[in-house]
Amino acid sequence: MPKITFKNPIGPKSTGPLTFECRKGLTILDAAEESGARVGHACGGNLACSTCHVYVEEGIDTLGEVSDKENDIMDKAFDVRPESRLACQCKVGDEDLVIEITQESLQAWLDENPDERKKLAQQRAAVGS
Repeated sequence: MPKITFKNPIGPKSTGPLTFECRKGLTILDAAEESGARVGHACGGNLACSTCHVYVEEGIDTLGEVSDKENDIMDKAFDVRPESRLACQCKVGDEDLVIEITQESLQAWLDENPDERKKLAQQRAAVGS
């Protein structure tokens, strides 16, 4: 089974990467949901927003081609790079992937999970950061 490694599964203060073994054909977004990695998805993974924007650092060649619609939606994303993809559109193949979650996607996840956002704010206040 292929593995996905999320380099920053809970944001910049992640204590290390999260590696998740997943079945072929699962989207990166679904793998993030199953593993607990914080990939935003305001549209529910329906290719209507760019909040699941990730950087595929290893294994990008094993993913399907970028569709015209994905390319159009990617125009809404911030800090688009050659390794940028929308996690809802990338199906895992036979190879392992290394993913960095964008700041945009992490913020979207926090916006979608207000209880977690509140906990994070309380933790930051407690340590004075």
